Amino acid sequence: MTELTLLYLPTEVSPPGDTLRDLMDERELTQAELSRRLGRPTQAINEILAGKKEITEDTAIELERVLQVPAHFWLTREAQYREYLARLRAIQTNLSAVPWVQKFPLKAMQQAGVLPTGRLTAKFVETLVEPMLSFFGVASPEGWAAQYDQLQVQFRRAKPDAQTDVAAITAWLRMGEIQAQQREVPVFDAATLERNLPAMRALTVADAASIGPELTRLCQQAGVVLVFVPALQGTHVSGVARWLHGKPLVQLSLLGKWNDLFWFSFFHEIGHILKHPAKRAVYLDDASSGAQTIAPEELEANRFASEVLLPAPWANALQQVPLTENGIQAFANQAQLHPGIVVGHLQHHGHLSWAHPLARLKTRYDIQSQA
Repeated sequence: MTELTLLYLPTEVSPPGDTLRDLMDERELTQAELSRRLGRPTQAINEILAGKKEITEDTAIELERVLQVPAHFWLTREAQYREYLARLRAIQTNLSAVPWVQKFPLKAMQQAGVLPTGRLTAKFVETLVEPMLSFFGVASPEGWAAQYDQLQVQFRRAKPDAQTDVAAITAWLRMGEIQAQQREVPVFDAATLERNLPAMRALTVADAASIGPELTRLCQQAGVVLVFVPALQGTHVSGVARWLHGKPLVQLSLLGKWNDLFWFSFFHEIGHILKHPAKRAVYLDDASSGAQTIAPEELEANRFASEVLLPAPWANALQQVPLTENGIQAFANQAQLHPGIVVGHLQHHGHLSWAHPLARLKTRYDIQSQA
């Protein structure tokens, strides 16, 4: 999902004073003579040679005049050495961040390609602090808490009792953010999104391979970013609707991968975008919560999804459908809907049990957002 750039950290980087000492030896320059030629106290030369005193821009130019070695050489050597020292300090500081890293579903994030792979030994987990900070785009765990942990005040949870693993949820949300940042969409247009609803619904009977790219295109036309991010352990989220940098974002996890849940989740999130354009809310949804939810916004999004998939005439006729494979298939053909979605509605309304053999009419998806 993201390309990880691994930083090369040499085991040791010598101070630029070592190079200066070598040049002095070659030219048979004593510290006293060099200090005179530079017009600097001998103590200052001692500190530069020991790496205690930095070579500034002015000193670099003076060394260039005395030794005929370009100023940029000294400044580069100095910068490399100071960066090396800073990274050594960061490694020590990072040890205190290991408990923070351990909050996250590390194996799942490795499998998703957002963290380096390796056996999760205590020593290896220490090396994941830097990649984790880079993944979230923060400088420290405190930066994560300020940006992402605090994000939960904006959460609107469909399943409050289950959606409690904030670390896992924020990792999943971040994966969607990274995808969304790579997308260009026009300004959001609710009218275009509503006009595209029938074309979106028609995709319920399309080949699975074409669903992701076509849905992405139809959303993009309306200024909505649609991304597919595999579920992470501990999230219990089938989809999310939110606004990111002024753009509406729909993120689906394909949790369960059954087509009835997929389509209900998708139109549920679209319902949030159209009905609840609160630009600070983050709607964390779980399609399996169904009627269990009591939040008014979730109930309204549920109604919206149901009405798009089965408009009133078809919804009213649903209870008359013969509970046979031929009966469901005929109804689905007339409604221009996949039979698996009809089965899902029948199960939701209690006409079929969740373990009924007709559940075989459902299809499992493995959808990508781009062709």
